Amino acid sequence: MERVLVIDDDVGLCELVEEYLGPEGYEVEAAHNGERGINRALAGDHALVILDVMLPGMNGFDVLRRIRSKSRIPVLMLTARGDDIDRIVGLEIGADDYLPKPFNPRELVARIRAILRRTQPGEHASDTPETLLVGDIELDTATRTVRRAGEKIELTVVEYDLLEKLLRVAGQIAKREELVKDVLGRELSPFDRSIDMHVSNLRKKLGHQLNGFERIKTIRGVGYIYAASGK
Repeated sequence: MERVLVIDDDVGLCELVEEYLGPEGYEVEAAHNGERGINRALAGDHALVILDVMLPGMNGFDVLRRIRSKSRIPVLMLTARGDDIDRIVGLEIGADDYLPKPFNPRELVARIRAILRRTQPGEHASDTPETLLVGDIELDTATRTVRRAGEKIELTVVEYDLLEKLLRVAGQIAKREELVKDVLGRELSPFDRSIDMHVSNLRKKLGHQLNGFERIKTIRGVGYIYAASGK
């Protein structure tokens, strides 16, 4: 049984999440303040963290920064419905996905499953481990590690999966709707900019340029192209 950590000061909501996830095979632990949440998230006892933006004292963004400084554990952020700024900031800091409150229990389960599916051995990797080499980037599918010019780059679960998809079709257009479906595990909705924020994070971590060319080029209204060896 996979364990999920909920960091939220709303005791009632934490109990509801436990009611939602328990029958789906998840064990839920709740932490009602940022410091305890950080300590539990970094303990290595959980497969995923559900983190509310609105926490007393230390807010969810600060909690996420502390977690990300030491761990790549998947984080699903809970945001206020319609608050695009919270979603953008959370994704920029390193959240794997977000879910507006109030949320549908089925949507919560679907988001969790989509994230965890990417972390399960054998679920996302090819049958034969391989190394992808494109320009200065080396991606090892066996260990899910990425190096740029020999230096290890720390990526979140979603960032890694997104990069792998882009590298496999380097020099060709990767359509946004396909990336959203393959990487985030859902259909693209009109106002969902999550995949764009993850691409932005990759640019920051990998560098915007590759041999003088734009590393990940936006094809407006279509998707993205990862530069093939800087061409």
